[in-house]
Amino acid sequence: MDNLDIDFLFSGQKISDEIICNIFRFQYSNNEVYQQWCNLLKRTPETIKSVDEIPYLPISFFKSHTIKSGIFEPELTFESSGTTQTTNSHHYIKYASIYEKSFFSAFELFYGSPKDWCILGLLPAYLERSNSSLVKMANDLIVASKHPDSGFYLYDFEKLSETIKKLEATGQKTILLGVTFALLDFAESFPMPLKNTIIMETGGMKGRKKEITRQEVHGYLKQQFQVENIHSEYGMTELLSQAYSHGNGIYVCPPWMKVSLRDESDPLTIKHQGQGILNIMDLANIYSVSFIATDDVGRIYTDGSFDIQGRLDRSDLRGCSLLTISE
Repeated sequence: MDNLDIDFLFSGQKISDEIICNIFRFQYSNNEVYQQWCNLLKRTPETIKSVDEIPYLPISFFKSHTIKSGIFEPELTFESSGTTQTTNSHHYIKYASIYEKSFFSAFELFYGSPKDWCILGLLPAYLERSNSSLVKMANDLIVASKHPDSGFYLYDFEKLSETIKKLEATGQKTILLGVTFALLDFAESFPMPLKNTIIMETGGMKGRKKEITRQEVHGYLKQQFQVENIHSEYGMTELLSQAYSHGNGIYVCPPWMKVSLRDESDPLTIKHQGQGILNIMDLANIYSVSFIATDDVGRIYTDGSFDIQGRLDRSDLRGCSLLTISE
């Protein structure tokens, strides 16, 4: 968008309704799939009167359609994980720099400069496949930290344990960013008290272990590592931004990302507090679509923070139940 200062989005300043509406108009005009969806809902730039009337595209469309605002060859293509029975989502990224600005800006907003941290990645399932947005983010933060011990540790739990003990002994601030099942395995094999290390889980069981609640996961990790809180990162293939939790599974968004709620029986009515199915506005998704109706069930609190309570059953079959768009 030539008429939008991209850097302003990530400046930390409040995003005006005018900017949100400009992005909506740009995507409506340049994204054929999104335009068809809006037209079917009779929600167009000429008819909407507020940002709450902007339509949210079902997230499943990233599995069945090419979601692009404009014609371009992507610098990056992110692909979701899946099984042989499911179709993966694809997110086509026009400029890698927009994703980089988004995740670096969000990290700095919540944790400060990466140079202040040693960043350890425990993401085996993600490293074993290509085109992971999480691996891209973790790798770039690791490089930016410039710490000699920052890096990915895959399944080498013993080396990871030795590294953390060394960092703890020197008082080095450390983040252990891990997929849930790997953190649980590591905690079981190498419990230790931590004073200077943040444990940050990214979600993700994918049938690798018996499904348990986030509260149970955090309770076990807190016990094994003797820490007060477990941090969390909320992101997905279809988003270029992340929300972070400093504990208790309560997430906070950066200014260019916002959550709202819809009811399954009335998906066009938006509310900003209470329980429902999450809609996410991610303005970093300039060249795909910024308004996404997820399959995550959650609660939004009075201060705009939110939690995740689960996912709609059979979510792979949902999303197109109201209307069908041909590509």
